Amino acid sequence: MNELVSQYFTALAGKRVAVLGIGVSNRPLVRMLLARGISVCACDKTPREQLDGEVLELEQQGAMLHVGPDYLDGLRADVVFRTPGMHPEIPALRHLRQQGALITSEMEAFFEVCPCRIIAVTGSDGKTTTTTLIAKILEHAGRRVWVGGNIGSPLLPQANQMQPDDIAVVELSSFQLMTMTRSADIAVVTNLAPNHLDIHRDMAEYVASKQNVYLHQSKNGKLIVNMDNAITNGFAATAPGSVEKFSRMGRPENGVYLQNGEILRNGVKIMDARDIRIPGVHNVENYMAAACAVEGLASDGDIRAVAVSFGGVEHRIELVRELHGVRYYNDSIASSPTRTIAGLHAFNQKVILIAGGYDKHIPFDALGPEVCAHVRTLILCGATADKIRAAVLAAPEYKPDTPVILQAETLAEAVLLAQKSAVCGDVVTLSPACAAFDQFKNFMVRGQTFKTLVQELK
Repeated sequence: MNELVSQYFTALAGKRVAVLGIGVSNRPLVRMLLARGISVCACDKTPREQLDGEVLELEQQGAMLHVGPDYLDGLRADVVFRTPGMHPEIPALRHLRQQGALITSEMEAFFEVCPCRIIAVTGSDGKTTTTTLIAKILEHAGRRVWVGGNIGSPLLPQANQMQPDDIAVVELSSFQLMTMTRSADIAVVTNLAPNHLDIHRDMAEYVASKQNVYLHQSKNGKLIVNMDNAITNGFAATAPGSVEKFSRMGRPENGVYLQNGEILRNGVKIMDARDIRIPGVHNVENYMAAACAVEGLASDGDIRAVAVSFGGVEHRIELVRELHGVRYYNDSIASSPTRTIAGLHAFNQKVILIAGGYDKHIPFDALGPEVCAHVRTLILCGATADKIRAAVLAAPEYKPDTPVILQAETLAEAVLLAQKSAVCGDVVTLSPACAAFDQFKNFMVRGQTFKTLVQELK
């Protein structure tokens, strides 16, 4: 039994608690509160007639449901657990705060009660792969590891089972970090570029949220940053503890770097970059970040063992099928231009690219020249199709029909256009440069739909 968990929930006794957002991640939290006899108001914008059976079971267990379009109207609470995607400065939360409510989240609560070391990974791209690599390397070294946050299962309900010698490896989004007042023992920032500007007020707020992953460390904490990214490299100056850097372009004073095809730590070879099974130079960066994070916790042999065996995370340049000599890749995780650019650089040939989706108000200027350089046929669909087309046409490198640009109304139509455009030896990749919300629930549903469509091709 983790005494910190008991103390945390005991302190909530007799208080009115509201949980905003009753999706998959917050449901275990509601159950934990109810099991301890705490009054819970579970709030969600989903209309009652569209609620699933699990939510209705929470009501039967004692939760008060406040649902529908006006789910925040008239809300009263002493403690509020917000869903990560909800901006903490929306009027309803400001009003609750003015009335004395404490605004927190499941992840903030976990940081308070976690009894073991926390390694947290954030950034614009590469978070999930880096988090997964760190966990797999530590597991190979015989460590007991708990993985969660922005991936996997919620960690708060598992905190009771954690021991001081365990390690929690956590992926954190900017939304989860916005109001964090505690930082990880080891914080990794993979890179930063404009993202989620549909929710963040501006780039400055987005960057500031990411800094919470390390700003509250003690002098014993460690920050790991990408030296090749100007924003993350700048974080080193404000780190309370030690700093380690990784780089493909140079050699940091303390850290891991790429030189002549080898990955080295402070002059000592860890492995050959060609040992990494998953493709792309961005994955070399992910491995270097992971190598920094596990220093002193796992051996270089553990890092090499994972490199030669790990085939990648689903929806990240995932080979779906080869049909008539054409390889189809699912890179649905690429919900930003920088992520798509990294995916294009993973191939040593021009590709057929399917792109477009929900508009996060990120500029596509940088994507245009990269598409001209790495794409033979561009197939656009979704809400941002016209913006991406404009960025490509405006690129200085653009020449008529280089690339060929096609438009589709749906992903299914885009896949058929890709098949018609492809010849033996081609690569087709879904790498949208946008979120999925215009047509799909999330990038995972989009990726799974793409995989199904590809498997159904004759």
